[in-house]
Amino acid sequence: MSEPLMGELHVPGTSGERIAQSRFGSTQRALSFYRHQVLSELNDVMKKFIQEQECVFIATANAHGAADSSFRAGPSGFVHVLSSKQLAYPEYRGNGVMASVGNILENPQIGLMFIDFFKSTVGLHVNGAAKVIENGCLSEEPGVTEALLQDALLKGGRHPECWIIIDVKEAYIHCSKHIPLLEKKNKQVHWGTDDEHAKHGTFFQS
Repeated sequence: MSEPLMGELHVPGTSGERIAQSRFGSTQRALSFYRHQVLSELNDVMKKFIQEQECVFIATANAHGAADSSFRAGPSGFVHVLSSKQLAYPEYRGNGVMASVGNILENPQIGLMFIDFFKSTVGLHVNGAAKVIENGCLSEEPGVTEALLQDALLKGGRHPECWIIIDVKEAYIHCSKHIPLLEKKNKQVHWGTDDEHAKHGTFFQS
């Protein structure tokens, strides 16, 4: 959504957004949204919202721009709010491909989408630049909290393989209009398992 200054004038959004807005007649609505909803850092309400969430959708792309989306989950607070300009989340054991981590190593741009399906049905977009930090190097990072360092020491399936630290560039709401209100139920989580039955790993195989 962001674009650099153009001379002395900062024009909101990307050139592609402005072309689309002109084509579909939404320029004035977009300008109002940029003005009233898009922040360059997390406010206190956003910080609290993130700390309450148990999942986040992430979008990354490689050096050539080929995009990938993925899903991350954990107990409330697994995404750590380090400051109004910085977040961190753990990369737990997965299928070993590490597509998102690989993309970040090539291209730091990242988009995160937090959605509260159970109370407000509101979403929060956070866009920024990410970097990959190994557990043993966390203490060298400025702004890292004691809570994050403790999470890095967890054993068993919840032991992070590495961490993603995000420098926040912009944050804005995704309205609740089309987000479903869901009922949360208990589910056994097999942290770190390689058992295909436990993780339904063959679900899409014919």
